[in-house]
Amino acid sequence: MNSICAGCSVQIRDRYMLQAVGKFWHEDCLKCVCCLCRLGELGSKLYYKQSMILCARDYLRLFGLTGTCAACDKNIPAFELVMRAKDNVYHLRCFACQVCNQRFCIGDKFYLCENKILCQYDFEERVTFHQAAYNNQNLAKLTKNIEQLENFESVLILIKEILDLKS
Repeated sequence: MNSICAGCSVQIRDRYMLQAVGKFWHEDCLKCVCCLCRLGELGSKLYYKQSMILCARDYLRLFGLTGTCAACDKNIPAFELVMRAKDNVYHLRCFACQVCNQRFCIGDKFYLCENKILCQYDFEERVTFHQAAYNNQNLAKLTKNIEQLENFESVLILIKEILDLKS
């Protein structure tokens, strides 16, 4: 087979050749147009857009969709490493407790509470606060019920006194 390399326009006489985007290539000639990395390695992906052959990183850099960081609300380039918590995406630098700004290390516990990431300490503080607020609400209701009960007892005493007067 007399194939001409699409990269260097020289006849391919090698034992192996590559076929990509409908053309034949020497193993050393199939490269990303941006970074010139070889794309003929086993398992490597290549992308073809606007007449450019690209590696995955450069394709994402040029054409990839960006997301928005849940902490700072700024765009995240598609090739940038991110942290995720459920549906939220974060820059690595933004993946920190949103109360005390403590950055998380590998193995640290974090909590997603009302769409904010919290360290264990601030999560426990928030839970304690909510429990105290809940207990205060219950105490207020209980106090109101006692006052109503005392008023009811007063009414009963008044009724009893009225009935005693009639008898």
